[in-house]
Amino acid sequence: MAAPARPFLDRPLARGLALLVLLACLAGLAWLERERWLPSERSAAADDPAALCFAARAAEIDGMLAEGVIQAAQAALFRSRAEAMCRATAGGEAPGLPAPPQ
Repeated sequence: MAAPARPFLDRPLARGLALLVLLACLAGLAWLERERWLPSERSAAADDPAALCFAARAAEIDGMLAEGVIQAAQAALFRSRAEAMCRATAGGEAPGLPAPPQ
């Protein structure tokens, strides 16, 4: 008497195919998220116009503070205003301001 035929999903070939599908899905996920796991050597701040603008303004503010033209409280206020201005001119959202109409 012959043994009953096993369903396809119970065979080793089906389990091997399932393992290949799992590995393909994991590889696809790793490819899509590669920037998060392996950031490129180029920093994001170097390409951000708002960050470049703020760095220049912060250097000017630090210079005025070092020369004694302004006080520390004024420097903090100037930095926050400079950040808002740089974000607004770079197309980003300024803190405390509504988003520009589109």
